[in-house]
Amino acid sequence: ITTLSGNEFLLQSDIDFIILDWFHAIKNAIDRLPKDPSSHSRNLELFKIQRSSSTELLSHYDSDIKEQKPEHRKSLNQIFGSHLHTLCERENSTVPRFVKQCIEAVEKRGLDVDGIYRVSGNLATIQKLRFIVNQEEKLNLDDSQWEDIHVVTGALKMFFRDLPEPLFPYSFFEQFVEAIKKQDNNTRIEAIKSLVQKLPPPNRDTMKVLFGHLTKIVARASKNLMSTHSLGIVFGPTLLRAENEMGNMAVHMVYQNQIAELMLSAYDQIFS
Repeated sequence: ITTLSGNEFLLQSDIDFIILDWFHAIKNAIDRLPKDPSSHSRNLELFKIQRSSSTELLSHYDSDIKEQKPEHRKSLNQIFGSHLHTLCERENSTVPRFVKQCIEAVEKRGLDVDGIYRVSGNLATIQKLRFIVNQEEKLNLDDSQWEDIHVVTGALKMFFRDLPEPLFPYSFFEQFVEAIKKQDNNTRIEAIKSLVQKLPPPNRDTMKVLFGHLTKIVARASKNLMSTHSLGIVFGPTLLRAENEMGNMAVHMVYQNQIAELMLSAYDQIFS
């Protein structure tokens, strides 16, 4: 947003509904401005929204939502934002197709990319990819518009963030935290392994595929500069969180990262 005095403000989020809320608030503010022609054009300058690809995309979302009947607003086969078990049941699999497609693309052309999974891709392009996936359009990640591998990794992280319940189910959160607190490393690994085996098949199998993929990233750390620790920081809070944080976020974050790190460093033992 650029004001009349020349100040520029960038509002950015990777959460779809928050962006839409901001977009509508700004649009409503413009609509409420005085209709007097002499002052209207000047007032509009106060709210000159740059026509970036992201605002165009939001307009596309907005019109699409308005055109659909309320009962059809959510695609019957929505991928992002669906429960993991619902999605897997629909696809007759225990690992979502989209997760496998992203992993395949990264392993084909992203293993040696500096900062893979840490570097952010273009948000508007990630949102476009998300929109296409949710509209059940045929997805080809080899298409030139997805050439930036950071867009693919950004979309994969967004998929896991959008799950109504994390990959590590809420009911298991405290048990995983208790397991990682154990002093002896072998005892820690055995406790984590035992919990993984108790998970529902979609959670366990998706976890196995994802962390198996991330071990390949770590194996190329000399080129991509992504260590076990770095990936733990990226994926801990994305895959694992308490249902009710209530002031414990900083404490939980330490455990989230440590659990993700252990899943990587002891992958063969945990998933054998």
